[in-house]
Amino acid sequence: MPSSVAVIVGSTRPGRIAGNVAEWVHRVASKRPEVEYEVVDLAEWNLPLYDEEIPAAVGQYAGEHTRRWAEKIASFDGFVVVTPEYNHAPSAAVKNAFDFVYAEWRDKAIGFVSYGGAGGVRAVEQLKLVAVEVGLAPVSAQLALPIAADFPGYPAFTPQPSREDELTRVLDQVESWSQALATVRA
Repeated sequence: MPSSVAVIVGSTRPGRIAGNVAEWVHRVASKRPEVEYEVVDLAEWNLPLYDEEIPAAVGQYAGEHTRRWAEKIASFDGFVVVTPEYNHAPSAAVKNAFDFVYAEWRDKAIGFVSYGGAGGVRAVEQLKLVAVEVGLAPVSAQLALPIAADFPGYPAFTPQPSREDELTRVLDQVESWSQALATVRA
């Protein structure tokens, strides 16, 4: 059975551009036959602000929305998160999605595609700390998309020609680390 990687759309804001970026990531990734990629749009999950009484690390999920989210996250071997940078930070929606579950993230690889005024790198710095805390293995490759360069007709997304090669490095690392960590998960 091939590995599976989620491309998480890390914004729920009306008028967001994360969906366009995630669809581009998915189109590029889908050309890779060894791994199945699936877009997971946080806007479709409609997770409330973290509302579990017991911490996620305990693994006792009370909410039906949490149990469904846990099942979804558990079904993947790795992740590529497409995140905006709002005020030097990731969106609240993507941080909230991390907080809902714990064990389901563990021992899996994660890569980041970010966008913003400075390419979203500060958002990713913060998300890497969160990822490590829940037991994910962030890869070193990252794709940062500055608004001025990759969204010249904002909000239209027009990636620079080199971006596909940069994305390929992220995908290569997520795939190889996902496969390596399969033995740890077993």
